Amino acid sequence: MTDYFTVTRTLAAPRELVFEAITRPEHFAVWFGTAAVEVPQETLSMDVRPGGAFRAVMHLPDGNLINWSGTYIEVDPPAHVAMTLTDQPGDDTGLPVLFDLEAVEGGTQLTIRQDRSDFSDEQVAATIAGYNAFIDDMAKVVASIVR
Repeated sequence: MTDYFTVTRTLAAPRELVFEAITRPEHFAVWFGTAAVEVPQETLSMDVRPGGAFRAVMHLPDGNLINWSGTYIEVDPPAHVAMTLTDQPGDDTGLPVLFDLEAVEGGTQLTIRQDRSDFSDEQVAATIAGYNAFIDDMAKVVASIVR
């Protein structure tokens, strides 16, 4: 049985805009980097379709780099994205991270689920904190998308 941990938050935007923030490189680079980390556009490759590849390089404040890669498993606009995601390219990526978007009063409920795998409690807590930072910045991104 898969043991997922979950982060759920509501964003004050229609789910089409939240989906766009998750799947468009110009928006993804902003929230995936968060305010503290840079993800240069030229390092980002997103082929958002089942079987499509994902790559990004995070430039950390201390000068270190994190190379991310993955594959899109499921893409169901504007409700769902499932993608593998690893910072150890070449290793088994494990089960996909799931992004589910549900229209709710006041906006979109975003639920992110990830397999706990062999994470320690501390790693789970750090990953949840990271997802919450992503969502904080994603809220700013969707507020800036003009329709």
